Amino acid sequence: MAILTSKDFWPIRTVAAASLTLAIGACSDSSSNSPQDVSGGDVLMNQVQYLGTHNSYKQRIRPDLFDILSAYVPDLAPTLEYGHIPLQQQFENQGIRQIELDVFDDPEGGLYATHRALSLVNEDTASGIPELDEPGLKVMHVQEVDYETTCYTFVDCLTEIKIWSDNHPGHLPITVLVEVKDDVIPDPLNLNFVIPLEFGLEALNRIDAEILSVFPPGQLIVPDDVRGDFVTLELAVLSEGWPPLSQARGKIMFALDNTGDARENYIDGHSSLEGRILFTDSPAGTPEAAFMKRNNPLSNPGDIESLVKLGYMVRTRADSDTEQSRTGDTSQREAALSSGAHFISTDYPVPDTNFSDYQVQLPGGNIARCNPVSPGNCAEDLL
Repeated sequence: MAILTSKDFWPIRTVAAASLTLAIGACSDSSSNSPQDVSGGDVLMNQVQYLGTHNSYKQRIRPDLFDILSAYVPDLAPTLEYGHIPLQQQFENQGIRQIELDVFDDPEGGLYATHRALSLVNEDTASGIPELDEPGLKVMHVQEVDYETTCYTFVDCLTEIKIWSDNHPGHLPITVLVEVKDDVIPDPLNLNFVIPLEFGLEALNRIDAEILSVFPPGQLIVPDDVRGDFVTLELAVLSEGWPPLSQARGKIMFALDNTGDARENYIDGHSSLEGRILFTDSPAGTPEAAFMKRNNPLSNPGDIESLVKLGYMVRTRADSDTEQSRTGDTSQREAALSSGAHFISTDYPVPDTNFSDYQVQLPGGNIARCNPVSPGNCAEDLL
């Protein structure tokens, strides 16, 4: 089979391609000190390691509601005690290039406009937030309990990303992990908590539609771009590899966090994700396999490294449930960084000094670095 030569996305690369030097700066990645080709060669986007945030939209729970939550679910409450600054500030000030958004379906609007737990602190339960009355996907962590967010709707969040991207042409590609949510939560005080709508095929289709309502196709990295002329998406990434940074700069890639029914419904009728916007966390050996999650780098040593060497892109987590910040344990962080996972997700790009000085940064404090497992021609001798 001929090697992919899509004129819109890929340059022809040969085994004898010139070596190149990649300078990775701690400032804006569209500056002269950013990852760039300085000698005529090319670096692929999967030959770089990026820093990400987990539940990137989330703000800290109000103290009064947190105290109530602590009284009724003392094991759960501490795991929710974290938050992030707005998305544009994460990109600009923390060097974040991978984020996560959780979405709930709300096709008619208003389903999440009431916060019933506020009755426990004698406040009006009507949120008074106009965006929550609008039809469309809503962004929050746990309905009725952990709902504080820096952008209320999926379109709001996407717009924040686009504004920053448009104002920083040439930035390293940003990856957005989307988790769909429809779980019912306990209602021990009988407050009539809202029951989420099942996240079915129509809702999954709305994810694609809302993305395309904000971003033009040319600003996206989608499975069809990567698959090109190959029979399957998996064959493309294992044979030809991912887009070069020279072609991926200024673009946004989306991936579905969920497996199970959500993933299978999203793939159904779209083998190799043909015509779809999101990549999926699909197992090796399937036509859609390209992006994978391995949330705990300590759980199966060597697994992430093997996947990275094969050509898959992998996201892992350096911490979870506030545990590492409270204890100062850095073992999962160090395992994540050394694993070669492309996206190192954390709740602590800066320390929470209420707990400890624990934080996650790439070595040198840079916004990206050459992948420690699969660097290709990437070199950091200009640091």
